[in-house]
Amino acid sequence: MKSGLTLRLMTGAAALALLAGCDEPLDLDLRGKFDSAFDTSAAARGATANRPKADDRGIISYPNYQVAIARRGDTLSDVAARIGYDAGELARYNGIQPNDSLRSGEVLALPKRVAEPSPATGAITTGPIQPPAVDITELAGSAIDKAEPTQPVAAAKKGQSGIEPIRHKVVRGETAYTISRLYSVSVRSLADWNGLGSDFALREGQYLLIPTALTEAPLQATRPTEVKAEETTRPGDGSPTPVPPSAVKPLPPKEPAPTAKPAAVATPDLSKSQSKPASSGKFAYPLRGKIIRDYSKGKNDGIDIASSSGSAIGAAAAGTVAAITSDADQVPIIVVKHPDNLLTVYANVGEISVKKGDTVSRGQKLAQVRKGESAYLHFEVRKGFESVDPMPYLQ
Repeated sequence: MKSGLTLRLMTGAAALALLAGCDEPLDLDLRGKFDSAFDTSAAARGATANRPKADDRGIISYPNYQVAIARRGDTLSDVAARIGYDAGELARYNGIQPNDSLRSGEVLALPKRVAEPSPATGAITTGPIQPPAVDITELAGSAIDKAEPTQPVAAAKKGQSGIEPIRHKVVRGETAYTISRLYSVSVRSLADWNGLGSDFALREGQYLLIPTALTEAPLQATRPTEVKAEETTRPGDGSPTPVPPSAVKPLPPKEPAPTAKPAAVATPDLSKSQSKPASSGKFAYPLRGKIIRDYSKGKNDGIDIASSSGSAIGAAAAGTVAAITSDADQVPIIVVKHPDNLLTVYANVGEISVKKGDTVSRGQKLAQVRKGESAYLHFEVRKGFESVDPMPYLQ
């Protein structure tokens, strides 16, 4: 009995010593957290989208590569047979043996493209996943009705859309944790996207898809409050000077200092800093940058112009802001109406400096290139509701 008591006392003393060595007091029931909620800002910043859905074969197709997704119980040979691929070539490319078992959801990179997903293979539409398109008929609503299109436009059939993720090849010494830190994504998201096991084990030569970030919420279209010049005062002017407590005489009258009239702030004209169109061009380029994606009817209804985040976006021509809205992924969009039944569309924007109904001049700042990993402007020209190639209007 005595020895048991001694043992309990020794155990308690050891526990107290451990607690004394802690930098902060032990808070088993988290009472210390009640005054300040858990900080989830870091998790929110690292939030990622879900992996796109594969077709019936397990194929996910992007413009620059394709991957195959394994099912439960699959070997590499099973996947190769299902997609019509040579098992040996697929195995060598992914650093694995043909008869090796795969985890459910595991990703296999394809060295060559197979037939594109289509309704015949269980996909919604035919072709690779493309960046989100802009559906003017749904987004602008009654504001665009005033453009009076010459003919009705059929609603586009919606398929999967999204940003093409980085494809990372594992080298010796890398772990899921080092790769997640390298790309600033959570190891759990990395595991979910690539079908990793509970131990997050990787193999040399394995390909991983890096999860893409969730699209940011649209920035509100706000306009700075205009301050009239006559209401502007210098700091301190208009405030009465208090009499010192020890003064026996009133302070001498103070001559007011002349107030400088603030210079008028002109709306920035971006036309001087952007690419100059040829004499036949009806529109100016909305910003400087390389065209990273060309117009393709039915696939890309405009052009994508790469630029750094925060770059100013100017109106391609004089017109009226017909709509400020966002697409299904909450990406902000500005639509400007021009004469001759023409519309220009500016997507992936932020820091919007105009509002619906504003009259804008050619080159006037509309917004900035939106902050994020994909820094570019999506620009469209539409005749009524029908998209047209912007290049003839810009050249």
